[in-house]
Amino acid sequence: MIIEKLSKHYDGKKVLNSVSFEIPKKSVISMIGPNGAGKSTVLNIISRLMAQDEGVVNFEGKNIKKYKSNELSKRLAILTQTNNVQMKLTVRELVSFGRFPYSGNRLTEEDKKMVDKAISYMELNDFEDRFIDELSGGQRQRAYIAMVIAQNTEYVMLDEPTNNLDIYHATNMMKIVRKLCDELGKTVILVLHEINYAAFYSDYICAMKNGQIAKFGTVKEVINKETLSEIYNVDFEILEIQGKPLSIYY
Repeated sequence: MIIEKLSKHYDGKKVLNSVSFEIPKKSVISMIGPNGAGKSTVLNIISRLMAQDEGVVNFEGKNIKKYKSNELSKRLAILTQTNNVQMKLTVRELVSFGRFPYSGNRLTEEDKKMVDKAISYMELNDFEDRFIDELSGGQRQRAYIAMVIAQNTEYVMLDEPTNNLDIYHATNMMKIVRKLCDELGKTVILVLHEINYAAFYSDYICAMKNGQIAKFGTVKEVINKETLSEIYNVDFEILEIQGKPLSIYY
């Protein structure tokens, strides 16, 4: 996937300014940066939830706008920050929506197996028959992520997937992200505020500031004192654990 010169305006203000980068296949790419940097806007444009004012998203050699919705939904899945379900659904019913592009409302045995696998991945077996509105915020987040996993696409996009999760489940979420990439060969693009999760579990970092890419590269190329201090306007120190950079800010 190649992103070429994306620009976007809101109320006359330019929130994206000629953003260009290439997403390496079968890798984990984390988008970091302060609030308002344009991270979620890029993700929404890539996934076709939002139209850009300028630029092109080239997906597998074709402008992403030219894909039929059902065709694209078999290859690309996204979980946004805001997910509101108005219907009275159980966890299993919600996760089953991930199979809609394949079988509609009539689940096959293969669909049911994918739903089972996704529920197990997110440790939701004890809650699968409970209604979504009866769950805690963290449990609901895991259910939505299970729905995305059940969709079984080549590309998975997650906008702040660790939001509302405690340390245990947030860490498990990032381990699942790595597993999706390493074992299933998926390309995972994340928006993250937790810099150390990005550093420890990603292959590449896309750092943004003021609607532009400040730096794109490997973890070691981006997670350093100079780059982070410039992006976030606070002082950083970098340590190392298990060969990965660990940031401390003050």
